Amino acid sequence: MVKPRLKRYGKKQRTYRIIAIDTQSRREGKAIQEIGFYNPRKEQTRLDLSSIAVLLKQGAQSTATVRDILKRAKVLEQIGINF
Repeated sequence: MVKPRLKRYGKKQRTYRIIAIDTQSRREGKAIQEIGFYNPRKEQTRLDLSSIAVLLKQGAQSTATVRDILKRAKVLEQIGINF
């Protein structure tokens, strides 16, 4: 099963990439696809809406943190998916 989740990166591991990855892979493993970026310190978020929509409509279950990021960005409302 594929899951959208966070992958830490950066010099001090303080920023995150939102990636689509197999649930059996480790967090820092090879991602299937990068679908966004999240920086909690500067409150920056960049999302690839079309990729996220395709993943969620195919049945991917996002982690709680990624779901909260998507709700704050109002992506789920645009796609038409309710969590």
